[in-house]
Amino acid sequence: MDQISDMRAFVQVIQRGSFSAAADDLDLTPSAVSKLVSRLEDRLGVRLLHRTTRRLALTPEGETYLVRARDILSAIDDAETEVARASTTPRGLLRLNSGSAFMLHELARELPDFFARYPEIEIEIRVTDRVDNLVENADVAICLGPIADRSLVARRFATTERGIFGAPAYLKARGMPKTPADLEGHECIVLSSVPSINQWPFRDGNEIRTFEARGRLVVDDAEAALRLAVGGAGLVHLSDLLVGNSVRRGELVPLLTQYHLVEPVPLSAVYPQGRHRMLKVRVFIDFLVERFSDAPWRAKASGWSRPED
Repeated sequence: MDQISDMRAFVQVIQRGSFSAAADDLDLTPSAVSKLVSRLEDRLGVRLLHRTTRRLALTPEGETYLVRARDILSAIDDAETEVARASTTPRGLLRLNSGSAFMLHELARELPDFFARYPEIEIEIRVTDRVDNLVENADVAICLGPIADRSLVARRFATTERGIFGAPAYLKARGMPKTPADLEGHECIVLSSVPSINQWPFRDGNEIRTFEARGRLVVDDAEAALRLAVGGAGLVHLSDLLVGNSVRRGELVPLLTQYHLVEPVPLSAVYPQGRHRMLKVRVFIDFLVERFSDAPWRAKASGWSRPED
């Protein structure tokens, strides 16, 4: 048991980049984690880590040990998962990371039905739009857009589309853009957390051209960008998942639909390899597919009527 504890502490230190971060995950003190790693090194008779005040670095022996240790711990986790699968009743804590758009606009209203169906599952939700570490401390993450990390499994359960929108009050004051070139005279709300979303694609005959959104207002949260657009602060480029209700209420108007290149954006449940064997994970993902594969917010941005000039 001590060997597994030492091994898990070592791997966690490397994954998290520090003893203090690993200690938080393991519910230990940093000094206790350091002692576990030192005990492992003493037992092996080699140094696994170079410790400095600024960073940790693996020794050649540490690199070799890390590969094998991850395989061993993964096998242990898989064995425990297989035992858990034997249960016919999904139960336990499901740790979920979700972007704010999906969480606030869609998932929140469906969770009561999920809890009614699976009364022994608890859910801990971390609302985040970070894409650098989707499944950090989570069983499942909900991601809008492509998944670059090939070590993760992604199951698409819906598709959204992006469009360009503005509030009626803003358009009355600043005028309706008739062509993509007209955007040069408008305020565009820039989303710093997803740089690619600020490249607005348009059809130009048989070619595709992009307009780089610029403006005096830069935000790092899509929900904030939506609220600012509804308030008349500028034009915004967002998915129908986020703006659908605002469009239907008349708070936002779709723009340049005859020029804008429709961009299908996948909405996926993302999880580490092997995590799908957990019954609570499987039933949650199946629930997402059931509820959202034909969701009403999939009114396409390209299908909304163009406003009167």
